[in-house]
Amino acid sequence: MSHGYETGRLNLPFVGISTFAKAPYQPDWGKIDADVAILGAPFDFGTQWRAGARFGPRSIREASTLFSFGHAGAYDHEDDVTYLTDTRIVDLGDADIVHTDTVTSHANIEIGVRAILESGALPVVLGGDHSINIPCVRAFSDQESIHIVQIDAHLDFVDERHGVRFGHGNPMRRAAECEWVTGLSQIGIRNVSSTAKEGYEDARNRGSDIVSVRQFRTMGVDAVLARIPEGARYYVTIDIDGFDPSIAPGTGTPSHGGFLYYEVLDLLAGLAKRGQIVGVDLAEVAPDYDQSSSTSILAAQLLMNTIGRIFAPK
Repeated sequence: MSHGYETGRLNLPFVGISTFAKAPYQPDWGKIDADVAILGAPFDFGTQWRAGARFGPRSIREASTLFSFGHAGAYDHEDDVTYLTDTRIVDLGDADIVHTDTVTSHANIEIGVRAILESGALPVVLGGDHSINIPCVRAFSDQESIHIVQIDAHLDFVDERHGVRFGHGNPMRRAAECEWVTGLSQIGIRNVSSTAKEGYEDARNRGSDIVSVRQFRTMGVDAVLARIPEGARYYVTIDIDGFDPSIAPGTGTPSHGGFLYYEVLDLLAGLAKRGQIVGVDLAEVAPDYDQSSSTSILAAQLLMNTIGRIFAPK
């Protein structure tokens, strides 16, 4: 017996098609009419060790259904705010990936991000390995300048190694070369990195601000935010290995000593108030290494809550 005041379907998380947040699917990239557009970038040919992030977009979408049913918006009792009440989200599906062809695959990702920007929506890109950030940042070439905020265990500032310039160890170096990128805040960097000492020196010489997890915890979130230029347009790039592998084991290059959930959410919530977040990508979720799905759930939860903070009343 159902209650008379409830109509329509219950639409539980395990029912239906797994678009991101069960948002409408929009396969026509010329007809994007939304506040947020989700684009999958299932490319993982840039990895240097364990592959599998090509399945990241599917796993994040499936996990996101947990946060998308039953209620109008998402009420947070600590903030006393109901997020995502009027935020229009569409899912564009995935950029076409051509196996072994990095140039074409990256170009197809860039086309998708450019279409989102032209529509006026916020691009949120699901990787894939972290090289997918390269075409995402390229897509901003005819936009106003951006400051990149990176959450990551690794600096990703390799210029070239054995001829490789567009792998997942290169994206922040490629970003630093872009005229429309005014600076980088690289947060969570720790332990042994794919970037050698010369890369760290190069990054700092180019204006990067590098903060480890231990330094972040010593300073506190407000002090870290104070180091990021105020009132800027921020592009946020998140490597899931920025989090500790105790909560995010499903990634190709886990690094112990990482962030916990609220540390990163509080940083991004503060960033959304400090300036304008104009793009987001989240990379390196590789679900085959995580039988509990906690990594995919973490990624979906972080993205949903970040989108909520971006579009919350200021």
